[in-house]
Amino acid sequence: MEAYEIIKEPIISEKATEMNTKFNQVVFKVDKRANKYQIKKAVEKIYEKNGVRVDKVRTMNVPGKLKRVRSRAGRLSGWKKAIVSLKKGSKLEFQ
Repeated sequence: MEAYEIIKEPIISEKATEMNTKFNQVVFKVDKRANKYQIKKAVEKIYEKNGVRVDKVRTMNVPGKLKRVRSRAGRLSGWKKAIVSLKKGSKLEFQ
């Protein structure tokens, strides 16, 4: 898999922003088949212009949810979340 196939999008929420400022961690939505090593290499490759170095990666599978619109029921598919800890001196911010 290529780096842009592994990292789908950054998660920008109040909790993720606080993790970025306090603990120098960034949260991404990633491909379900990707492992920690692939995620680490993909983040370093995509953000190499910023000089980003990854310290460690934690992953979790987020289960899908049941959603209802009027009388019809549907299901959102599950996805994988990666919390990437950056090394000291590395900084990554999103607007």
